[in-house]
Parts: sequence; C-alpha cells; structure tokens
Amino acid sequence: MISKATTVEQYMSELPEDRQAAFTKLRNTIKKNLPKGFQETMGYGMVGYVVPHSKYPAGYHCDPKLPLPFISIASQKNFIAVYHMGVYAKPELLKWFTAAHAKASAKKLDMGKSCMRYQKPGDIPFDLIGELAGKMTPDDWIECYEKNFKR
Repeated sequence: MISKATTVEQYMSELPEDRQAAFTKLRNTIKKNLPKGFQETMGYGMVGYVVPHSKYPAGYHCDPKLPLPFISIASQKNFIAVYHMGVYAKPELLKWFTAAHAKASAKKLDMGKSCMRYQKPGDIPFDLIGELAGKMTPDDWIECYEKNFKR
C-alpha cells in the first residue's frame, strides 16, 4: 500500500482509525528522539526522516534529486512498518537492536533487512524505537552511508 499523500498531515488523516493513535505515538516518539538535523518529509508514500540536501547535497545515490533517507514509517496493509537504514548498514546496531527488542517485547521480532513489522499497534515497543531513532546523528548516518553504499 503506497499512499499518494503529499504531506505528512494528509497521510496521517488517511490512516485507518484503529492505527491512528499508535501511528501518532510512533511519529511523536521518533521526532522526540531523533537528533537535530534530520527533516520530516513524505517519500515513497511513507512518512520519512531524511538528511536534507542542505546538509548532504549529493542526495540519495538511487536518485540524487531526493534527500538521503534514514527512517520511514508506514501503515501497510497488514502491519505498521518502521524502516531504519542504520540497522541495515551497521551490523553492530542491528545486533544491539535485535537483543534489545527481545528484552523489550514479548513478541518475536518480524524484520527484513531494514524493516520492522508490527501487526498489532499494541506490539510496537515505542521506547525502544525512540532509543533506536536517537542512536545516529545525521553526520553518523552520512559517514555510514558513504562507507556502505556510495560508490
């Protein structure tokens, strides 16, 4: 499910009623914990947090016209998703997160390379997601990105 919303507010207003409170809490948790320098935006039909061109003019290698993505959150058909590029690019961060998730949640972690999926809004470990959001500054992410992805 890709939203056609062009603003975060529009995206939020289109959420299913049973997900609105949890998604709002997730968004607020990320915004509260995310280091300064990231910017909230819409991208790929999701709410995203990016390194803006003003900080990283080269942009995203897949499409340099786009800012460098870092975290995205989305209400998908069967789950709420948190996409965090840092856990994809930094093995030690992934190791920390998977261990911390096992302690923070009774639910088994449903995860792809950068995507954590939560089928029930009540399953989201908000404090842990907030802690994860605060683990990398824009400069940390740029350094990691250039080391791992930029050719």
